[in-house]
Amino acid sequence: MTTKSETPQIPQEKLTLQVLRAWSWHRQGLDGALAGCDSATVLDRVGWARSIGGANTYLTLFARAGIRRPEADAALAAQHIHELPTARGCTYVLPAKDYAWGLQIGHASAEAAVKVLVRLGVEREEVEQLAEDVLQVLLRARDTAVEALDPRGLKEILGDKVRSMGEEGKKKGASTTLPAALGLLQTDGRIRRVPVNGRLDQQRYSYVAWELPASGESDEAVRARMLEGFLGWTGGATLGQIRWFTAFTVAQAKKALAATGAVEVATAAGDVLWMLPEDVDGLAGFEVPPAEDIQLLSGSDSLVLLRRNAADLIDETGCQAVQGLSGSALAADLSDHPIVDRGRIIGLWQYDPEGTRIAWWTFEPASAGVRSRISQVEEWITADLGDFRSFSLDSPKSRAKNIARLDALRKK
Repeated sequence: MTTKSETPQIPQEKLTLQVLRAWSWHRQGLDGALAGCDSATVLDRVGWARSIGGANTYLTLFARAGIRRPEADAALAAQHIHELPTARGCTYVLPAKDYAWGLQIGHASAEAAVKVLVRLGVEREEVEQLAEDVLQVLLRARDTAVEALDPRGLKEILGDKVRSMGEEGKKKGASTTLPAALGLLQTDGRIRRVPVNGRLDQQRYSYVAWELPASGESDEAVRARMLEGFLGWTGGATLGQIRWFTAFTVAQAKKALAATGAVEVATAAGDVLWMLPEDVDGLAGFEVPPAEDIQLLSGSDSLVLLRRNAADLIDETGCQAVQGLSGSALAADLSDHPIVDRGRIIGLWQYDPEGTRIAWWTFEPASAGVRSRISQVEEWITADLGDFRSFSLDSPKSRAKNIARLDALRKK
């Protein structure tokens, strides 16, 4: 491992956006380096996959390692990977080695839900007692035909122990006391949420009892672990990007950075990236691959979501092409899915299930390689998924306008 004192100095002018895009592409395993790896290994190497009831996790695994849905679903069923609430209280799909400390990172969000109820007049003891009652119900259900229970089933069993919070509660996002109790149990590793049909791109869940051992680490140590992972996944990030993903305070982030031995590296654009010393060593000798390398990714893929820097991945040609478009083609959160070449966004796409096709548009005329990759991903979506949803409420109807827009732009 490269130490801080051995870290090479990289000329600032070398670190152009083109180089940094390709570097992130490489660190994200999109260059074929992860071919043949299993699901847990991919997520360990490139970072947790955002799960919001969409298909991002499946494409994350397929794009990097050629993993098909049955293999990913089998890894989920075997608990080699799992969807858990973690950074910022958001749900991601994690490898098993990260379960305990990943949950610990998300504990503050579970506590925040309890605080909302307290402000609505619910005593904390009531929420904790409800959590214990839920756990006992799930423990009794273990190894039975109804081992997994959804929120409705839990309410039926628990009856008046689940309190309705009325209209005021709905306004605060707390219709009943049950979600907060479930949140406490999840972040403690005492229950886990499982998709009712075993798929990651649906959002109907049940709960089962779990006995995940705690990490045994302090919150400070876990924050350092989070930063070490994040910097490895991204290949380097600004302090602002670090704080967005982690929700750490400035003091917490700086202390965690110091614990990782991270160093500051200035870029040609004048930004300052925090990087692990071994990644600086790798970047010093890195060259942008000369050959085109095309991937279709989700709009919430780790390449764009971990740092929310999609605009940095679009060059001048792309910026001119998307000027004036409605939606968020240049925003932190993409309105469509990106077509990417060595870290550079060169076009956009959506899946049209009615036509069993990908609607797409590239900022410049598409090469044979682009068309070939589109055909491959189109075939995979049709065969493995049936549709490609961005998030739980996405539907063919909701994306029809985007599909029509991409078709029109491509015909120009």
